[in-house]
Amino acid sequence: MEKIAIYGKGGIGKSTVTSNISAALGDMGLKVMQIGCDPKSDSTCLLMHGRRIPTVLEQLREKGDVSLADIVFRGYHGIACVEAGGPTPGIGCAGRGIITAFDTLEKLGAYEEIQPDVVLYDVLGDVVCGGFAMPIRGGYADRVLIVTSGEMMAMYAAGNIVTAIRNFEKRGYARYGGLILNCRNVEDEYKKVEQLAAETGGSIIGVVPRDGLVQKAESADKTVVEAWPDSELTEVFRQLAKSILENQNAANPEESGV
Repeated sequence: MEKIAIYGKGGIGKSTVTSNISAALGDMGLKVMQIGCDPKSDSTCLLMHGRRIPTVLEQLREKGDVSLADIVFRGYHGIACVEAGGPTPGIGCAGRGIITAFDTLEKLGAYEEIQPDVVLYDVLGDVVCGGFAMPIRGGYADRVLIVTSGEMMAMYAAGNIVTAIRNFEKRGYARYGGLILNCRNVEDEYKKVEQLAAETGGSIIGVVPRDGLVQKAESADKTVVEAWPDSELTEVFRQLAKSILENQNAANPEESGV
């Protein structure tokens, strides 16, 4: 089982990229599980054809005791979809909600029951503290990928995430797997992100061009991979999914002397 956490600044398109990667992996015949770790709880909407599924925290508040059927829902290609959820607005800690959700999945034996080939954690990455760092430090993820653009704040957030990853790498937790460039067509965008990759000891593992098909697919409550399977953009996501799988045994940059 390959476990990958995908981080990125809010609004960078992280959930869209993650869902399309999940869909592409599903098309390849793999059993996929996607876990949304953002209080907005919209990570899996495209896989669920627009449906916002009940979150782990909502179900716990409502029922007390829950089963896997209460918190795991099947989307496109049978992808297992989970939303951690957040606290009641203005009350409680969103990070603590993620910890509670992860503990619940563990208690219910979710991974043993579902037996996914790939688990993708979709994590808000403006800050990396408390529960938001759970996939890195909790031993849940093997690698962390970061979605960024060439915009200053997106790259700043990416740099902060890498700093957190490096701190936890020393303890044997998740390692830095590289950057995914989700283009916003800013000036010299590839060059800027390439420099960021070099400075953080990583690499650009995929480039998603800015394309109107993304918005059209979202309007249809689908991923691009499902809505336009023969499009050039779908092929981009398929190649990105393949690159992620091919790099799963890549050496830690520090170990390889990068």
